[in-house]
Amino acid sequence: MSREKTIFTRIIEGELPCHKLFEDEYVIAFLDIQPLARGHTLVVPKESAPSMDKLSAESASALGRSLPSLCRAVMRATGATAYNLLQNNGREAGMSVPHVHIHIIPRYPDSTHSFLWGPGEIDHSEASKLAEAISATMD
Repeated sequence: MSREKTIFTRIIEGELPCHKLFEDEYVIAFLDIQPLARGHTLVVPKESAPSMDKLSAESASALGRSLPSLCRAVMRATGATAYNLLQNNGREAGMSVPHVHIHIIPRYPDSTHSFLWGPGEIDHSEASKLAEAISATMD
């Protein structure tokens, strides 16, 4: 893993400017500079972790606490009718900055972007075994 600072670390440390919406001891939120929609917001823990499974419980809790208020604020300020929360982990999942972040992406009546997929069908026999395996390996 690279020791080089991510763009988010540089924003957190004040090296790069941002359009800040919120900041506390654990979290910073700012407008995305490459927005998918007006009001596209990034919510970033100050702890530098490359994926959610590497993030401390304390930082994860702080992210969770800040999201409802930020979502309401984005909706009120933009007039959006809905929003998506998007969080990717790892390059193969579409993550471009290896620092945990959650996107709040406002939706409008004329929005055309989509995160929809065709539903699959669960194999209940395999799912039972998989559920057991996942449960058995939880911390």
